[in-house]
Amino acid sequence: MSQAFNPLDATSLLTAFGAAGVFVVLFAETGLLIGFFLPGDSLLFTAGLLCATTVGGVRLSLPAVLIAAALGALLGAQTGYVIGRRVGPALLGRTRNQHLLRGAARAEVLLGRYGHGKAVFLARFIPLVRTVLNPLAGVVAVPARTFTLWQVLGGLVWTVGLVLAGYALGASVPNVDRYLLPLIGVIVAVSLLPLALEALRSRRRTRPTAQRTREHSS
Repeated sequence: MSQAFNPLDATSLLTAFGAAGVFVVLFAETGLLIGFFLPGDSLLFTAGLLCATTVGGVRLSLPAVLIAAALGALLGAQTGYVIGRRVGPALLGRTRNQHLLRGAARAEVLLGRYGHGKAVFLARFIPLVRTVLNPLAGVVAVPARTFTLWQVLGGLVWTVGLVLAGYALGASVPNVDRYLLPLIGVIVAVSLLPLALEALRSRRRTRPTAQRTREHSS
């Protein structure tokens, strides 16, 4: 009896759709705000593994996966930027959604703190951030040439790096498919580490401010 398809599971996606699934998921995750829940990091790593070993009767082509991953990530990011540039300012001018407004403000802070190029490059490696930053880069009018250069560089390092890391592990460790679930768990945990560190830093920055406020009010 075959297992039910699970769009949040990297192995299930790859078993069902192969390299085409890699393209669709990365395009949605990096270009459409609805794709924030998709498993980009674990999908790339698992796809690399499946190019070196057979899991569930599935083995993928390394060139096909690399091409699909790069195209999905690059076209997705550019699409997100264009959407943000064309409809983002009007949307923000009319919206009462405080989450969206705070997100735009946060993107401006990040872009200002790290610079346009560094922020766009680093966003590739942080879940959720890579989904939101591309459209918001268009909203805050990051120059198109700067955005394109750094999203391409970041996208290629991210996609090719993770796919080849999975492929190298699959090619060097016998029966690596036995450890697939723990490996995916490690990849997810590592990918979420920057978000956890940023949340910790934000908490530490706000703690002295809150303490001073209490002292003044007492």
